[in-house]
Amino acid sequence: MVKLLNKNSKVLTIILTEGPYRSQYVEIAHNMAESALNLGYSVNIFFYMDATHIPKTNQHPQSFPNVGHRLKRIISKGAVVRACIRCASARGHACEKKSYLKDVSITSVYDIPEWIKESEKVITLSG
Repeated sequence: MVKLLNKNSKVLTIILTEGPYRSQYVEIAHNMAESALNLGYSVNIFFYMDATHIPKTNQHPQSFPNVGHRLKRIISKGAVVRACIRCASARGHACEKKSYLKDVSITSVYDIPEWIKESEKVITLSG
């Protein structure tokens, strides 16, 4: 069973399928998550498909803000972040022990129904 950060607060769940540096979906998700956390919401973020590239460590993008740095800040504020194991494995991330940022869990899509059930709002950003 998926545990929530604070059972007394409202919960926002964001499901993201687009990878970083490809569209503005990652930036939009970060902005929504940060705003929700500042308003007292608990925030869950689930990375699916190409979004499993987002929490990868040691990114060094040129001409783009580093999505990993912003994700670390959101996690430090209390966001719960998970990535699909099948999607991560297909992209070579689940095979390496330190492939992802600290506190990002590689789990299954079976976390999503419980998160949706317990959420006040669910937002999916997908291409």
